[in-house]
Amino acid sequence: MAAATTLFLPWIDAYSVGIGVIDMQHKNLVTIINDLHQAMVSGHGKEELGTILSSLVTYTQVHFKTEETFMESHHYPEAGAHKTQHQQLTRTVLDLQRRFQKNEVGLTVDVMDFLKNWLSKHILGTDKRYSPFLNSKGVH
Repeated sequence: MAAATTLFLPWIDAYSVGIGVIDMQHKNLVTIINDLHQAMVSGHGKEELGTILSSLVTYTQVHFKTEETFMESHHYPEAGAHKTQHQQLTRTVLDLQRRFQKNEVGLTVDVMDFLKNWLSKHILGTDKRYSPFLNSKGVH
């Protein structure tokens, strides 16, 4: 009997922001982080980890653009501060990717913990703040 796999970052209903496309994107980001963690702990090579990390970078950028478009089109008052957080994370992840590709840094538990904590705290904190505002504008 095989043991059940424990996800590094399980999706929980508390992460839902009540906006279908954003929840779907958040779930995909959680999956990418879990895939990245699984590749790391199973000892897969740099090529696989690099591909998954690239997917995370690309998908994060697409996701941020989706959120920012909703916030800007509905004149969300905290849009600027939220976008600044997105820019900071994008810079950090791009730097990690660059350093990983140059063999300057390995994909470590610390890196994975950073991604896990940032995503969960960002969703539960900053993203949850825009939910009521956008929902009141008919965005679901």
